[in-house]
Amino acid sequence: MSERVDDVDGVVRQAQAVLAVTLQAYVAIDTEGRVLGWNPAAERIFGFTPAQACARDLADLIIPVRFRDAHRAGMARLAAGEPGRVLGQQLQLAAVHRDGHEFPIELTLTVTDEPGGRVFHAFAHDDTTAQRAVRFAVVEAAVAGGLAVAESSTVAAARVVEALGVRMGWPVVELWLVDDHRQVLTCVARHTEPGQRLGDFALDELEPGIGLPGRVCADGAARWIPDLSADGVSLRSAAAARIGLRVAVGVPLAFGRHTLGALCVYAERMDDPEDTLLGLLGRLAAQVGQYLERRRAEELTVELARTKDEFLTMVTHELRNPLAVISSSTALLDEELDELTSEQQHEYLRIITRSAQRLSVMTDDLLDLARLESGHLAVDPIDTDLRDIIEQAVQANATLAAGKQLTVTMQLPERLALHADPTRLRQVADNLLSNAIKYTPAGGTITIAAGLDDTGDTITWTVADTGIGIPTADQTRLFRRFYRASTALEKCIPGTGLGLVITRTIVERHHGTITLAEHTGPGTTFIVRLPSTTPSA
Repeated sequence: MSERVDDVDGVVRQAQAVLAVTLQAYVAIDTEGRVLGWNPAAERIFGFTPAQACARDLADLIIPVRFRDAHRAGMARLAAGEPGRVLGQQLQLAAVHRDGHEFPIELTLTVTDEPGGRVFHAFAHDDTTAQRAVRFAVVEAAVAGGLAVAESSTVAAARVVEALGVRMGWPVVELWLVDDHRQVLTCVARHTEPGQRLGDFALDELEPGIGLPGRVCADGAARWIPDLSADGVSLRSAAAARIGLRVAVGVPLAFGRHTLGALCVYAERMDDPEDTLLGLLGRLAAQVGQYLERRRAEELTVELARTKDEFLTMVTHELRNPLAVISSSTALLDEELDELTSEQQHEYLRIITRSAQRLSVMTDDLLDLARLESGHLAVDPIDTDLRDIIEQAVQANATLAAGKQLTVTMQLPERLALHADPTRLRQVADNLLSNAIKYTPAGGTITIAAGLDDTGDTITWTVADTGIGIPTADQTRLFRRFYRASTALEKCIPGTGLGLVITRTIVERHHGTITLAEHTGPGTTFIVRLPSTTPSA
């Protein structure tokens, strides 16, 4: 008899030894749900030691609150001897770790009848890795599918952030692109989960090197911020922490050695390991980078073709006319020189001069545009006064305004100090004012106003007229080279479509912006915003 007892004890010890080294968590519970057994793997997976777990209610330890009532009801049915459909089956369930985070497990439940009553035996393993692989595959497929059918870069960006946000459960996902021309980063797409309020976190533009997107683009390398509240480098990180976002990761969008932008995600927590998550985002960023580069090449081809057509149209209408006037006037002057009075001769010369000046302005505009866009046209900022620049432009254009009986009003302070290139800002003032004069019918009004904002850091400068206006459909293309609004073409008002392009480039080289204000009635209002101090300050 003693030999049989010894054999049983040996088997028990052997079983305990196997359970101690198995990779699966083993948990034994009684009919009331109290923990009877807890192996090292269970401690590793759930975070509780055997001493902390044994004799505790399993539901209070590892079952999510929302499932506890159902768990207890099911265990009561099994304890009463009812047949259970869950016994012996592989179950996918959610569990809670000691630190509070929830994760998926795969579990098999069996039951034995012991002298002291029924005992339930659960064998479980953390299913995070397997489910992560499936989730990542779904995300990558969704992104690839979205890129394949997207009709534009904007639509593609929106689909990428939506796929990441929805499939991964991240509250905020952003896609930023570098605007090489303006030297800023622009948020072209942002996914925000329902109910998430972004407040002052929701910026649409950033300077290079600023915030997570700026740093990722500047370094061309991925960044992981484990605690946004402790990130003293970026004020935007503090704004994210205030709205409940705790962790952030960003990866560069690149093609070859050229960084195109950044893909950034923000969340309360990220359950995936840093290297695993960076691997996923890196693969997605590579997909997006290849797509964007291909799309840019396609869009550039279309843009070049359109620009060529518009340039030919401009040459045909705006260069041929003054050339024709010069040729015909010169021919007439040559044929009739002996018969013309001195006043008539001077009138022909004035016609030729005006046409030559028109050609000179067009040539200068084309050269200025080429130099500005290539970065070869110098902008030399000094301490200057915007009021003086505006007054000089008004005086220079006074004759043109008077010829159409236009009323020009200025609303300016005594002085508007700023650090800028006065020659280039005078060009801006001349372009805006000459356009207002050109497109405003006789007897109309032009109002020029400027002043500091409440912070004292920005000058807002407006030029408003009561002219023919710009149709809404034309406004998005207004700052495109050689483009002219339909209202100007319908009224046969001459122009090259270069003045506003040059104006915008000069303003942006001064770290400012120019926009078109919304209008309910006739007329147009341009708004220029310029920093009153140097960018470094």
